[in-house]
Amino acid sequence: MELGRSGIVRMLWDSSVPYWSSGEWNGEYFSSVPGMTARHLFGFTFVNDDREVSFAYHLLDETITMYSFLDVSGQRKVLAWHQATQNWATVYTHPTAQCEVHAACGPFTVCGDYAPPPCSCMKGFSVDSPDDWDLDDRSTSGCRRNTPLNCASISNSTMVGLADIFYAMPAVRLPYNPHSAVGRVTSAGECEQLCLSNCSCTAYSFGTGGCSMWHGGLLNVEQHQIDDASSGDGEILYVRLAAKGFGTRKNNTVVIILGAIAASLTALGILVLTVVLRRTRRNKWYSRTLDNIHGGSGLVSFRYSDLRRATRNFSEKIGAGGFGSVFKGSLNDSTTIAVKRLYGCYQQEKQFRAEVSSIGILHHTNLVKMVGFCCEGDKKLLVYEHMPNSSLDAHLFRSSAETLNWRTRYQIALGVARGLAYLHESCLDYIIHCDIKPQNILLDALFVPKIADFGMAKLLTRDFSRVVTTTRGTFGYLAPEWISGVAITPKVDVYGYGMVLLEIISGRMNANGECGSSGDDIVYFPIQVARKLLEGNVMSFVDDRLNGGVIVDEVERACKVACWCIQDREFERPTMGKVVQILEGLVQVDTPPMPKLLEVIAGRSNSACT
Repeated sequence: MELGRSGIVRMLWDSSVPYWSSGEWNGEYFSSVPGMTARHLFGFTFVNDDREVSFAYHLLDETITMYSFLDVSGQRKVLAWHQATQNWATVYTHPTAQCEVHAACGPFTVCGDYAPPPCSCMKGFSVDSPDDWDLDDRSTSGCRRNTPLNCASISNSTMVGLADIFYAMPAVRLPYNPHSAVGRVTSAGECEQLCLSNCSCTAYSFGTGGCSMWHGGLLNVEQHQIDDASSGDGEILYVRLAAKGFGTRKNNTVVIILGAIAASLTALGILVLTVVLRRTRRNKWYSRTLDNIHGGSGLVSFRYSDLRRATRNFSEKIGAGGFGSVFKGSLNDSTTIAVKRLYGCYQQEKQFRAEVSSIGILHHTNLVKMVGFCCEGDKKLLVYEHMPNSSLDAHLFRSSAETLNWRTRYQIALGVARGLAYLHESCLDYIIHCDIKPQNILLDALFVPKIADFGMAKLLTRDFSRVVTTTRGTFGYLAPEWISGVAITPKVDVYGYGMVLLEIISGRMNANGECGSSGDDIVYFPIQVARKLLEGNVMSFVDDRLNGGVIVDEVERACKVACWCIQDREFERPTMGKVVQILEGLVQVDTPPMPKLLEVIAGRSNSACT
């Protein structure tokens, strides 16, 4: 890693090949690292004058323990110790994608960040050192040929084509390692013959830049999604392989002719079996899908037609929100799924898949599990596990629903807090939910809460960070900074959680209410909670349907937490990690003050009721 005279920080491979650059300093942060200021963990000092070029940073909070290291992947990582979970949480990773590291996978490999593991061998090659790969050290060994090239044994140039062949790899980023561009070649055929005539040539490509050839190991080949090939994302790389084991072109032609004859003779049989084959293919696809879902091998890339069939043409709508509608579906073995059709998602497919992958790797007991997605043109859908007990609002606000007892309510409140703490404090890059409300808290068969729609704001709004000020929440759960249009932090989720906690305790929506006959009742009931809490009378607003069956200490603790969470100024609100500790009884909590904004609302409400 070096700081150049130009003031740009670069990461070098083998002290010579740059593979990451910070960009120029703009007075606050390096232009290619806008996330430097997102967490407000560091202070930065940059000097670039006639005497020196230097860059330094220091922790703003000296109680935080952090360390930085260069990972075996070639990425620089900064970790912070998370006291609540007793784990190290990753704060920064540069470069963010492993495929951006020079020679990340070694020679004759293909790197793909869209699906783990990122490294794989090219066709005709095998892992050179499995032990190194098991240790995630692939850059030195890479892959080796299964069959040596036959070029050296061929003396007659007319026979060269029989010795070696080329395997086409579409939609790839061409290798970075040195190659020769031959300007006089005007066709792909000439380029191929020129490569064949040179025994050291291992690959070629012919495109708008003319003929390019590579010699020796092929490094930094990145595979884009094959579906992106039609959009021009990536080029075609022709990798040289020994003909042995792959067949010659002449033999391939004979095979094609014989195959065509055989196909024509059996056409009638194929027509008869079409229905059976289609059903078999569908069953195999469902089987593979279920293996991925139950086996946890990763996100499933669904076809739109399959999801349409699974949901019976999206006939059973079970939910809707600002991000899209949710439909109930069923797989072949009766496994129930929830399919969300996204609205307003205009990302390119590669970008969409990358964002979905970053959401799909998040796993926590209190987060709804994403099992797959669909991305076909403008059709973008997400597939989740189905929650049989619907959402929290259905149990709190519907008179026909069975009343949740206090123990269940308290565990729901604690579970939601744990899920948010995970999103804010334990993820690779913290995630602000932006729309915490009972409708986005789902309940499984045992009434374990699962937060839904996490990551949606980032998925539908690229470059979502602290600088985003566009309101995306729901009335009644919006923090003051949302409404005023200033920059946001995870504390907007803390505010929304406080409102939800009040609703869990009282069984009523926070924005509803009526003027009493005496004019004392006010519309905005969180004000009543804050006042009663200051008076020491928290039991008066507990849900009447509980018939007093509560634990008073837990009610008081939950009310104090809720009122701290809805303080006007974000720095006065606790973190979700602190909320978890308080609800678990590990940390004592003082009585919070009346939020200033609630006092203003109370004055207006009293005026309206008189």
